[in-house]
Amino acid sequence: MHSPPLSPQLLNCLTPEENTGCQHGLYFQDGERRVDYILTYHIKKPSSSRSNRQSSRFTDNAFTRSIRRGTARLGRAPTPQPRGDPEVASQDHSMDYHVDDKRLHREEFEGNLRDMGMELEKDEDTKTPGVGFVKIHAPWHVLCREAEFMKLKMPTKKVYEMKQSTGVGAKINTLVNKATEPLYPNVEDNRTHNVKHLSYMFSREKQHFRYFIWMFKRSTISRCLSLGFTSLLGSGVYTDAYPLHDVSTHCNLLLYCFLCRKYFGEKIGLYFAWLGLYTQMLIPASLVGVIVFLYGCATVDDNIPSMEICHPKNNITMCPLCDRACSYWKLKEACGTARASHLFDNPATVFFSIFMALWAAMFMEHWKRRQMRLNYEWDLTGFEEEEVSDHPRAEYELRVMQKSLKKEHKTQKVLIEKEKLTCKDRLPAYMTNVVMMLLMIGVTFAIVFGVILYRISTKTALHMSNNPTTRSNVRLTVKTTAAIINLVVILILDEVYGAVARWLTVLEVPKTDKSFEERLIFKTFILKFVNAFTPIIYIAFFRGRLVGRPGSYLYVFESYRMEECAHGGCLMELCIQLSITMLGKQLIQNNLFEIGIPKLKKLIRYIKSKRRSFQEEEREKKLQRYETDHFLEPFAGLTPEYMEMIIQFGFVTLFVASFPLAPLFALLNNIIEIRLDAKKFVAELRRPVAARAKDIGIWYNLLRAVAKVAVIINAFVISFTSDFIPRLVYQYMYSPDGSMHGFVNHTLSYFNVSNFQDGKEPMDPQHQVEMCRYKDYREPPWSNTPYVISKEFWAVLAARLAFVIVFQNVVMLMSDIVDWLIPDIPKDISLQIHKEKILMVELFMKEEQGKIQFIDSMMPCGGKEKRNNHAPIARSRSIPHTHSHTHANNF
Repeated sequence: MHSPPLSPQLLNCLTPEENTGCQHGLYFQDGERRVDYILTYHIKKPSSSRSNRQSSRFTDNAFTRSIRRGTARLGRAPTPQPRGDPEVASQDHSMDYHVDDKRLHREEFEGNLRDMGMELEKDEDTKTPGVGFVKIHAPWHVLCREAEFMKLKMPTKKVYEMKQSTGVGAKINTLVNKATEPLYPNVEDNRTHNVKHLSYMFSREKQHFRYFIWMFKRSTISRCLSLGFTSLLGSGVYTDAYPLHDVSTHCNLLLYCFLCRKYFGEKIGLYFAWLGLYTQMLIPASLVGVIVFLYGCATVDDNIPSMEICHPKNNITMCPLCDRACSYWKLKEACGTARASHLFDNPATVFFSIFMALWAAMFMEHWKRRQMRLNYEWDLTGFEEEEVSDHPRAEYELRVMQKSLKKEHKTQKVLIEKEKLTCKDRLPAYMTNVVMMLLMIGVTFAIVFGVILYRISTKTALHMSNNPTTRSNVRLTVKTTAAIINLVVILILDEVYGAVARWLTVLEVPKTDKSFEERLIFKTFILKFVNAFTPIIYIAFFRGRLVGRPGSYLYVFESYRMEECAHGGCLMELCIQLSITMLGKQLIQNNLFEIGIPKLKKLIRYIKSKRRSFQEEEREKKLQRYETDHFLEPFAGLTPEYMEMIIQFGFVTLFVASFPLAPLFALLNNIIEIRLDAKKFVAELRRPVAARAKDIGIWYNLLRAVAKVAVIINAFVISFTSDFIPRLVYQYMYSPDGSMHGFVNHTLSYFNVSNFQDGKEPMDPQHQVEMCRYKDYREPPWSNTPYVISKEFWAVLAARLAFVIVFQNVVMLMSDIVDWLIPDIPKDISLQIHKEKILMVELFMKEEQGKIQFIDSMMPCGGKEKRNNHAPIARSRSIPHTHSHTHANNF
């Protein structure tokens, strides 16, 4: 069957460059058949001169192809092809066995493609030496067959009116869309929003439904062609396989998920829809975070503990911060740190933690509803991913084949399809995975420990400096440099862990692509999550708690004294580490690498092509579209895109009690991120194969897990890292007047300097001191039990644990209530789905009645009785054939 001509409407939509698409590589040499897919392979050409461009239309018949493939399998030399074939011409020079074998595999595979109905055209005389291109076009009947095989739901010309939602949620959504409208480009939207085409699973036997056929052409062809290329790419028969970009596509158009879905398919469309919704939801979180930060700024002068620390009459002498090199110091020197800590350690942060927990629950529920709405609008309501994801991977089939061949005691009649890899077969891979995962996590802990030693030694060295400015800025210098070192290590280990996770997943040999992707995502997430948050967890929950006390400090390697927190607590240091890590990852890894790495790889591929200087007239010629796409970086999946957003979601939710500005920085990053992703997908990466998906898969489960863990971590941050609980305990249990006056003195213990260990006292004390103070709840040296933990410590600890339990349960209960109150499926969507089913039944009934009336009119009156007995068989044989030709001609 010949491919139907392009519709005039479609040709009118093309740009002037696309109308002459032959010269840009978007069409075959006849200028009519569009290139739907490209295969590339390595060729070995003579170096003397360039041959003229030649193309093969593959007009040989199936019988000739079968003979040629049969002789190749018998080990004989293949029948010489026509002299004009450039591949045969290049083989006149002595080629080794491997090159010849690949050529025979290509012939066989291309013959199979032609047997499937594909139309092929080859081009080996391009401006990319050493690379041959196979252009593939799928005719009309192939598209129909593949659409039916993949069970695609296609819109018909039957339309019905959609009920518009008028509830509170719809009004809020309208308000949000108007508020975020300036963030999107001005693109004309010609869609009719109040009507929808009735969709039905495509069937060649039901073409009388008058499908909008051309709506599925671009999205289905890459799917059906990509199924058989994995093994051939892995063996080197073909080097690359990809669909072509449209020259008229602009990256700004992809900011709209419906346009992104039409161009890239549903899977990538869901990613951009999720990213857009996540960015929109960050707007209220950012506003509340800024309000909390401004509240801290406005109340810093009214904060009694910081006022006591900064008071000029404050003459409290503190114990040295390190052995020998450090001297005694005055508490008022920590005035700046105490005031800065109040910006993030105030009662509003507790409210903000509760708000962000509910925000995460609202985001999860809002996405489920948005996802269901997209499934309805994109005709995915009846789609099951198992329909297209159960195909075994080529690597899995190879391992199964190797396993079956090793069973020499069984007969050769054992079918490979009955074999499968058991847990016993995968046990070595599983053991390797466990050991390597533990090793990688151990590497992260070791590096964090190394940074701890750096901080301890650097602080001691700076205290020994003769420069007063250096000694006065020791804490800030050590905090900042250590945070930068952690950032650099995190960026490096992220790349290493990504490669390790892929290697470990390959060892497991998952059966399907979906299983492979999920296992890879889980391993990558665990390693990168531990890598990003281990330094932060150390500062939040361990630093300053494994110190000891003056006269009995805890040492590492008997020489490094464990570091303490500042008097205002470790919350300020936690904020510094969070801000540097988050901003550094977003600016360097997410944005700079987002465009820089693909451009660098593109340049390397361009250099490796060994292009030489051409004549002037050849320089003026433009590369073909398929040559331009060849130099682009292959699409590696959505895992890196989702991963960076999941890690960012962790920064926004996990430690938000210590850094309320995290949502604001995430929002600013995502506004840029969406545009960089759109530009990268269109201009820096090859066009990916369109893939169907009804949800974001395992990423949703990871989001829910992070949101649940965030509640627990924020409870511990508020309770143990900040001074919120000690302030409450003092105010309601120990304060004489119910105020915060005297809180600072209440948290400081006494130490007699004569009890210092030998060699640990300050070398050059600035003045004589008998008693120094340190932050802890311990008995004074004049008590019967000196330096023993006091009862105040146990009261504060009990209050902290009680707060963790109450906070966690109350917030999770509130999140569950939000989950219960908000239905997963919008009411208007459920009504529309029910209405569509009714309309589909009515359409079936109407079409059946029409066919019966048509048959009655075509048959003589005497044959009606015979028609009543045999009409169903006649209809099934005759009607689809007639409508198929009619519709093909219209297409």
